[in-house]
Amino acid sequence: MKKLFIILLLLSSCRKIEVPAPVVATKDIFSVSQSTVSNGDNIVIILKSSGIYTLTMGDSVTNQVITRERFTGKVGENKLKIYTSSLPVKYLYLLLEDESKAQIDKTTIIIN
Repeated sequence: MKKLFIILLLLSSCRKIEVPAPVVATKDIFSVSQSTVSNGDNIVIILKSSGIYTLTMGDSVTNQVITRERFTGKVGENKLKIYTSSLPVKYLYLLLEDESKAQIDKTTIIIN
C-alpha cells in the first residue's frame, strides 16, 4: 500500500504545470510626453492609416536633426527598434510625419 501511495505521489508531482504567458502591454511612444529608452528597445507607434511615414530623431536642445527614417506603416500597431549607443546627446525628440510632411505627433525621449 505504501508503494502504491509513493508511486501515485511521484506521478502526480511530475505533471506539467502550465503557467500563462505574460501579457506585454504595448504603449504608443507618442501617448506620453516623455519616455525613457535604451539601446535596442522596441518602440510602438499606433497609426490610424497605412502609408509611408518619416520618423525624425533630433537634439531637443539645439533642434538639430540626428537621424531620419522612412517606413511603411500599417493601420494599428507598428514596432520599430531604436538604436542609441552612438548618440552623443541624452535628450531627444521624435517627430512623426506623413508622406506630405504634415506633423502627426511629437514626443521627447531620454536615453538611458
